[in-house]
This record gives sequence, structure tokens and C-alpha cells, in this order.
Amino acid sequence: MLSVIEKVAPGTLYILKQRYYILNQIQKVGPIGRRSLADRLGYTERLLRKEVDVLRNQGLIKSSSRGMECTPIGITIFHQLDELMGQHVQSQEKESKLANKLGIHHCTIVIGNTDTDTSSVDDMARATTEVLDFLLPDGEATIAVMGGTTMVRVAGAMDHKIGLNRKMLFVPARGGLGESVDIQANAIAEKMAKRTGGKSRALYAPEHVRTETYSLLSEEPDIKETLDLVENASLVIYSIGNAIKMAERRGMDKEILQQLKEKNAVAEAFGEFIDPQGEIVYKLSRIGLRSSKLPSIPHVVAVAGGRNKAEAIKAHIKNVPPHTWLVTDEAAANEILKE
Repeated sequence: MLSVIEKVAPGTLYILKQRYYILNQIQKVGPIGRRSLADRLGYTERLLRKEVDVLRNQGLIKSSSRGMECTPIGITIFHQLDELMGQHVQSQEKESKLANKLGIHHCTIVIGNTDTDTSSVDDMARATTEVLDFLLPDGEATIAVMGGTTMVRVAGAMDHKIGLNRKMLFVPARGGLGESVDIQANAIAEKMAKRTGGKSRALYAPEHVRTETYSLLSEEPDIKETLDLVENASLVIYSIGNAIKMAERRGMDKEILQQLKEKNAVAEAFGEFIDPQGEIVYKLSRIGLRSSKLPSIPHVVAVAGGRNKAEAIKAHIKNVPPHTWLVTDEAAANEILKE
């Protein structure tokens, strides 16, 4: 609701926060003088005077020789606002704590546990589209897209609104996995393009190839052109996987699976299997975007949620550039922050 209000009336959320903080302090410690309140909030007296006058004119606070305090209607309004604003503020604080803990600039946390609640998965997908809408400038934009079930949900949450005033090109950031077509990057890029009114380009190559085959395929004109688009994208969006689950999904050899278990691989992204310390313990020879290219891409968005993904998120994020934006859920965030 607050994000909608801010879209319609830019600056409203900032003013609402200021008045919420003022009412919060007056409700807690009132009666209180204006100078003491300004010191508590870190506001200038001039700014505080202006906001206090508005709240007084609305009948939400009153002044006496003892100081300012909330009126009965002010107390009622405060509690109603607290339900709306308190959750928003607490969520922002947790997002900042998580970003600081992981060493990245931004996090978005949705309510719930995507391990057990499908509605939380949809919330995470919608939150991801909001992040993309915020990050992408008007005009031309190339979005590199990974595959997977999470990306399918993100594609389903997109609509034409994100394409307004934008000329968007969605390109797959990896080849096919030889699995269900609808969760391959090609299909997801096409779906995103259709839902937003953009365009897509396919990458006709397997993801996992032999080392000797890689150099030959990567020089094929169509493949090379698509990979150039990927590496020069405006934004890349991908999910983080559990190492063993992803290895099994790829149908990797039993010997390699055992090797991953022995080396305690917990995370997978970009064909890299990572241990809890962030060390790459196994790397696939693959056609697609390499993690080493992430620092040069202006916007990096990683999406992963659920308590079971917490360890994978922590491990993978050790290897990403600081400008990465993580979209996750409370279950994963709480698991990471409790340490």
C-alpha cells in the first residue's frame, strides 16, 4: 500500500514517516517539550515546528505548559498508523541488518517461508518485479535471465506496467539444462518478454558442455552474439540453488555428487558449487554468463527464499559484487540474522 501511495504522490512516504516518528515519541514520553523532542529525533527545531503545527491543527496533539501530548483521537490515529507504519519500519530495519550482514547494498524481505507457503513464493516474485521496476531506467534495457522454478514465478508476476516507457530485451543467461522446457532460461526470457511487451532472444546451446566443446560453441556467430548481449546487460536476474539438489537435477555423476558432499558444497549458481566459506569447490564447463562478469553489470538481482536456502544464500553472496540486490523471505533472513 505504501509503495502505491509513493508512486502516486512522491514524497508522501517521507512526510508520513516523519510524522509517525513524532507521534511515536510523544505517545511514549509525553508530555514533552519541543526542544527535547527535537533532540530525541535528531530533527532541527524548525523542521519539528512545522510538522508539530500540522499535527496540532489536525487535532492529534495538544500543547500545555508541561509540553506536548497526544489527544484521544491522536492516540487512536497513532495506533492505526503504527499497524501500517510499524511493520514497514521494522521491515526496513531488518532489510538493512541483513544487507550489512551479507555485505551488499540492498535486500528486500517478504513475509513467510517459501519452503512451505506458496503464497510467499508469489510475494517474493512480485517483490522482485518491483525491484526491477525501480532499478531499470526508461529507454532501452537488456535483461539477462537465468532459469529455474523461481524464475518461472518471477516471470508470471510481470505485466505490461514494467514495460511502460521501456524497450526491453530479455536474453537467456545460460543454455538449456536438458530438463523441463518451461523452466529453461530460453522459455523464461520469452515469457517475460510477452508479459511486459518486450522482446526476447534465444540461446540455442546446452548449458553443460565438455571443455573441448566449449571454445567451439562459444565462437558460433549466433551463440557469440547472444553471449555478448548477456555480458553487456543492464541487469541480470537469477536464483540461488542448494548444491546437492542442483547437482541431482542436472543428472551429474555419482562420483561428482560424492565429491560435492565430501567438500561440503552448499550453494550453486552460475554452474559454481560453493562451500560455506564461499570457496568454489567444483565448476562446470558451461555456456552462459560467468560470475566473474557480475561486477561489470550495473544491476544484479538474486532471488532465493526459505529456511533451507539460508546456508546457500550466505555462501553464494560471499562471491557477489556489493551492488547485488537480494530478494528473500523472513524464514531465510531470520536464519541468517540469528547468528
